[in-house]
Amino acid sequence: MFSTTVIYEVISYSVGDTKAGTKMGKLQLKNTEDETTLNCILWEETLNRLDVKLFRLGNLVRIVSASFNERFNNCLISSLELVKEAKMGLEPQEREEYFSKIISNLEGIKNDKLREFVVGYFKEHEEEIKISPAAKTMHHNFIGGLLVHTLECIELAKHVIAISFQKINADNAIAACALHDIGKIYEYTIDSENGLIDYDDAFKKEWFTHSQFAYSLCMSHGFKEVAKMIAAHHARADWGAIVDLNEKDLENYVYFVHHIDDLSAKFGKISAGML
Repeated sequence: MFSTTVIYEVISYSVGDTKAGTKMGKLQLKNTEDETTLNCILWEETLNRLDVKLFRLGNLVRIVSASFNERFNNCLISSLELVKEAKMGLEPQEREEYFSKIISNLEGIKNDKLREFVVGYFKEHEEEIKISPAAKTMHHNFIGGLLVHTLECIELAKHVIAISFQKINADNAIAACALHDIGKIYEYTIDSENGLIDYDDAFKKEWFTHSQFAYSLCMSHGFKEVAKMIAAHHARADWGAIVDLNEKDLENYVYFVHHIDDLSAKFGKISAGML
């Protein structure tokens, strides 16, 4: 049953157009008591009454007034109240620290040509990298999320290589971990006022996915092994992978970045307030 005492966490939010030409908000909430999800609709009239900052990812909110379906997993919201505002992302000093740690790791790449390329690309796009999220909803979806995810992947890779993968080319593996999501600085937009993330329409017109961008970037600079690891990091073609890991006779190194990325994505923090 519906209760105004239940506290929900904002998981995702988007606004689209109805067939009638009006705006409609789609809001997904997670019940903080039992972790069930609730899919909500907000009509334009309601959107006009509510502050857009209510819908910041990670916010804790209370539903004041709504109509529910029989299973209470879908609702039409007419009134919503903020309980606790989420942190939008890393503070500027935190972003500086994460970026410096990434650069420090990348400067340890022994191959001169590869090191200069990767470090140079990060420094050239420093400001975009510092604010970009790593995803819209799934993981590290906050200002500076890409920094956190990238550093996690690099450090995970270094530990795994040190204990059991001595034969893998460490330079290529670290470079691939650093660059596998670099296309997200173009794929996503994030509003610095409310923390809301969306897809960049201009990027979608030129590229299929961020994986395709990073793969093309590395191939065009002659780093084919790095490109191939990036091409496979989504594992399956229907998940956006260029190289499907279900294919036969793939080189062992092709699997590496997928598993590192998956660990960070699965266990990475969704809310910046959890860091």
